[in-house]
Amino acid sequence: MDVVEIVPTFEQYAFTFGGVAPLRRIVPGTALRLWSDDAFCGALRSTKDLSSEKVDLRFVNPQTGPFYVEGAEPGDTLALHFVAMEPARDWGASAAIPFFGGLTSTDRVATLQDPLPDTTWIYELDRARNTVTFAAQHSDLRIDLPVEPMLGTVGVAPPGGEVRSSLVPERFGGNMDTPQMRAGTTCFLGVNVEGAMFSIGDGHYRQGEGEACGTAVEGAMTTTLIVELIKGGAPAWPRLEDDTHWMTVGSSRPLEDSWRIGQVELVRWFGELYGLHPMDAYQLLSQITLAPIANVVDANYSTVVKAPKSLLPRAAAYGGLHDELRSRAASIR
Repeated sequence: MDVVEIVPTFEQYAFTFGGVAPLRRIVPGTALRLWSDDAFCGALRSTKDLSSEKVDLRFVNPQTGPFYVEGAEPGDTLALHFVAMEPARDWGASAAIPFFGGLTSTDRVATLQDPLPDTTWIYELDRARNTVTFAAQHSDLRIDLPVEPMLGTVGVAPPGGEVRSSLVPERFGGNMDTPQMRAGTTCFLGVNVEGAMFSIGDGHYRQGEGEACGTAVEGAMTTTLIVELIKGGAPAWPRLEDDTHWMTVGSSRPLEDSWRIGQVELVRWFGELYGLHPMDAYQLLSQITLAPIANVVDANYSTVVKAPKSLLPRAAAYGGLHDELRSRAASIR
């Protein structure tokens, strides 16, 4: 299976979902290999580089895209199957940004508190060992951590002509920051505008659940994916499927509302997968789901609700598309 490779220039980056002309038009079934820059546009390269001095907040979370998918119409379902994610640099950066993060004052949770120190950490990548190295700033501690690549942002254009910052997660996807968005996962998104206009970015070499300080090990990424289109059946919120779990993502504030959204969407999906009455799905999922926090730092918080396939009868979502895409992925060169 041939792959279309795209490496955008800075001038081609998108910093919003919606409001941007397509980078390229593609047909369903296309395999793409996309380079994306890190959340800081490569501005933080050493521990001496501070976000307050180097990062322009107008240009963060650069997106590769958007891509116009031929035949996509509002109400359809876009399927993005992630085949591979590979670090595109030999280092990643993380930062404590003043008045940003889960354990500091913010513009929405205001307290009489000075900002935490503006601090940058650089994680060196060892490709042979597939690790990144945490190096403490205030002691000599160093720890090698496994590389677990993921994408922080995956989304389509929102409805109604809206233009949303690439820092925001919502119904259209966006900056969900979930470690579940990794190779082997298929993401299902409802199409809101003609062409879907999807984009990806915000590569993370690894991230803990919650992204507590506000940034992961941010790094440029080369992502290989297959794009498919399902006519109709648009989910209200993003759905994810991998070989082991059914998953939904809710994004809102406060955090419990993001959890509720994810729970309701999975109840609805189980109605489709297993023909369950909502009350029966509600009861079953109450006993089997996990609910990892994706982020507690973005403009909206995101929660994933996931149900293990191993406890359930076999079912096929969207005609078994995930399994089909897994098979197609094996033929990509």
